Amino acid sequence: MLRSMDTLAFKQVDVFTARPFYGNPVAVVIGADALDTAAMQRIAAWTNLSETTFLLPPSSSAADYRLRIFTPRQELPFAGHPTIGSAHAALEAGFVRPRDGRLRQECGAGVLELSVTGEGEARRIFVKAPPARLTTLPPARAEALAQALGAPLAAGQPVTRVDVGVVWIVAAVSDAATLARLEPDAAKLSKLSLDCDAAGATVFARTTGKDAGEAAVHVRSFAPAHGVPEDPVCGSGNVSVGAFLREHRLLGAPAYTAAQGMQVGRDGRVEVRVSPSAIEIGGHAVTCVDGRLRVS
Repeated sequence: MLRSMDTLAFKQVDVFTARPFYGNPVAVVIGADALDTAAMQRIAAWTNLSETTFLLPPSSSAADYRLRIFTPRQELPFAGHPTIGSAHAALEAGFVRPRDGRLRQECGAGVLELSVTGEGEARRIFVKAPPARLTTLPPARAEALAQALGAPLAAGQPVTRVDVGVVWIVAAVSDAATLARLEPDAAKLSKLSLDCDAAGATVFARTTGKDAGEAAVHVRSFAPAHGVPEDPVCGSGNVSVGAFLREHRLLGAPAYTAAQGMQVGRDGRVEVRVSPSAIEIGGHAVTCVDGRLRVS
């Protein structure tokens, strides 16, 4: 039981970057088993990041640790960048240690396998995402998405609802320049998201020529219905894009790098590995804040 003035170890980790302030931040509270759900949700609303996580001892012998993931408004069964960032924080704090380069995370989506390569600043962490469930949306929903985005969608590519624990409406636009110019109507996008029982929309474009660089795909993720106008670098969104490309036989290579966050002052890189049976995402993470959180 927590006593008055108790504190817990706290880190804010920037994910999908090796440079502070260029990725997607996640707040991580370490050893939070004395906190109840209401306290966790209150802390997540206070940090006001897209996600805040709580590292706990596992309740399953199949896992090394348990993770609870909260947006400012609700708990999630899985999210990509919080998983990578929390594993980074757990390793840095000595909360867990990898075995043969592997970690096993218990979360609302089950026990997920993570792989760890390198040490310190060179460390990269990958997570095997939950299986994706895809449903092609009818033309009326596609038109509603185009109206919410204020731009036409790529011709001949269906709008797809992708469930990877978090649900995204996934669609392509014609090119990276069109993607960069998107200024969605938050009210319209929120309505569509709620109608489709989705977190929001993840929109992507394949890159060519000078836009390509090291990234084969540019991605943006919008979740205004859940208090996140734009997620800077979204792990589950990138899993969903990988599942979309695999499902519709548009995958150019089994492994690629996606760029995200440039429109909100970030520059994240997500490494995506796609096989017939699994999708992994990963990359670097860096701690930006390391201290104590007063919880009572």
